[in-house]
Amino acid sequence: MIKNRSRGEMRVFRHRRLRKRLSGNPSVPRLSVFRSLKHIYAQVIDDEAGNTLTSASTLDKSLAGALKNGADREAAKAVGRLVAERAMAKGITAVVFDRGGHIFQGRVKALADAAREAGLKF
Repeated sequence: MIKNRSRGEMRVFRHRRLRKRLSGNPSVPRLSVFRSLKHIYAQVIDDEAGNTLTSASTLDKSLAGALKNGADREAAKAVGRLVAERAMAKGITAVVFDRGGHIFQGRVKALADAAREAGLKF
């Protein structure tokens, strides 16, 4: 029974439950999103080999100067576009989306929509 767990512990619990069903492979890697209070991060991962194929975050030098804040929807859109461009450059067109235990709304949804607009399919 789950009781007296913090929000962070519950997010990790949900993420573990999701990861039982989600897995990336060389043909369809996993797009993993991590959201903190100040930044947002995205990685395209091949789980079979255990490799990160490409990544993007609000801490990237190409985005850090252009963003006013790393923790808003505009920043998430920029990260989504950047990770999609980097994935497309490596020949990755389709991914499995891993929301990281977060609800699919706000910054997570903005990142996913921007990645879709930039050409990734999921």
